[in-house]
Amino acid sequence: MKYLYLVRHCKSESQHPGAPLTLEGRAQAEALADFFMDKKIERVVSSPYARAQQSIEPFARRLGLKIELDEHLVEHRLSAKDLPDWMDKLRQSFDDLEVVFEGGESSRAAMERSVSSISDILRHEARSTLIVTHGKLMTLLLKHFDDRFGFEDWEKLTNPDVFLVKIEGRFPRSVERLWE
Repeated sequence: MKYLYLVRHCKSESQHPGAPLTLEGRAQAEALADFFMDKKIERVVSSPYARAQQSIEPFARRLGLKIELDEHLVEHRLSAKDLPDWMDKLRQSFDDLEVVFEGGESSRAAMERSVSSISDILRHEARSTLIVTHGKLMTLLLKHFDDRFGFEDWEKLTNPDVFLVKIEGRFPRSVERLWE
């Protein structure tokens, strides 16, 4: 059995890759560290975005774990331009995984990108891995494991958020939200 803890980053100042956590986000990162202390995490893999790394730094520091960076875990890019109807386009991207908006990537491409990272993680000897990513990409990963996940589940996510995916062999055994 493998245990994948999928973590959405804590609150950040903006959505830019280099944006740091807010003061509240830093306090949330400390709360995440407390939350994970009894979970027997063996490995930490994170999106290279500052908000993702900073969300798990307190935990990694406490346990002396290295944070491994993985470009495949960066957020799904809906479009390269501002969309006045962004929320409608986001919903559409969950309803049709193939839709692509100008300068963006399809949800299917983002899902496949992140799943390739998960495949690498599952081949690693670690039984319990903490993976820090972003809301849309995390929801797409959850959708990969359980097709019922979609836009409404994305809407319910919090910063931070934590899900546990238990994998037996090559198949998901369960998907469970752990963060309250």
